[in-house]
Amino acid sequence: MTSQSVLETRVPPVAEPGKPRLLDQVRQACRLRHYSLRTEEAYIHWVRRFILFHGKRHPQQLGAAEINAFLTHLAVEGHVAASTQNQAFSALLFLYQKVLQVDPGQIAGVVRAVRPKRLPVVLSQEDVQRVLAELTGTYRLIGLLLYGSGLRLLECLRLRVKDLDFGRNEITVRQGKGDKDRRTMLPLSVKPDLAAHLQRVEQLHQRDLAAGLGRVWLPDALERKYPHAAVEWPWQWVFPSAVLSIDPRTGVRRRHHAHEGSVSRAVTQAVRRAGLSQRATSHSFRHSFATHLLEAGYDIRTVQELLGHEDVSTTMIYTHVLNRGGLGVKSPLDR
Repeated sequence: MTSQSVLETRVPPVAEPGKPRLLDQVRQACRLRHYSLRTEEAYIHWVRRFILFHGKRHPQQLGAAEINAFLTHLAVEGHVAASTQNQAFSALLFLYQKVLQVDPGQIAGVVRAVRPKRLPVVLSQEDVQRVLAELTGTYRLIGLLLYGSGLRLLECLRLRVKDLDFGRNEITVRQGKGDKDRRTMLPLSVKPDLAAHLQRVEQLHQRDLAAGLGRVWLPDALERKYPHAAVEWPWQWVFPSAVLSIDPRTGVRRRHHAHEGSVSRAVTQAVRRAGLSQRATSHSFRHSFATHLLEAGYDIRTVQELLGHEDVSTTMIYTHVLNRGGLGVKSPLDR
């Protein structure tokens, strides 16, 4: 029995005869709105936990008080992070408003999980080079783009060939955080290695096509609008997975992009081999990208645009970690 079927057998059939079960309704509502598979799985997880927490009662029998109790339980007994509690809250709002189409009532008095204020881990330029030197092959190329272009890890892994503009030295990030597109730079120093990498990826794509495969996943309704786009070279992943997998939504066997977990592990191991004392991750490359640009004198609004931050206050956190002492302020003693 698959993990999905086990999950659904534990949740009672709460739909009317002839209608999909509740978890299937949540899944359908997510796909109708083109939510990512990651969001879909998270929402189903929290709906299931909510039902089990209240003794498998139908959510239509529950309301604001029960939602309050569940969210408070997550913070007090579960000790979850603030972002986790917010995700659970979003999932339950989605359940009531979009799936059940009922108003759960005013949800007030929830004990909120504390969101700690953390400064980002920023590496020096020397430490960045030490970590990159410990990465090899595709992992090194990904690391170069994370630091050289300020990409988030998933933004990098979701790049398609058409998103790279070697002529203008630009990378177009599609459907980034907040479902926003943006442009950032394509570092000149990475272009030769990236071009050689794309040649190998194209050869892999040709082998997949010869085997009757080679169809890449396309977002939204593009596969229906452009039925041949899925096999065309511009739409292929820049960093495809080394193995084929089954698409859980369609059951189609194809090659997805590389998994973020394998990249994260490779970076963690590289940090350890480099002998760094800081607990740096793949996201530390992005933090270092922003900080080093500000250190070089670039305008904070420019850095904000490259990072894709909606508010400049988010970008301003990097002014607190500039290599100039506390809060980036020069000591009067040094004047």
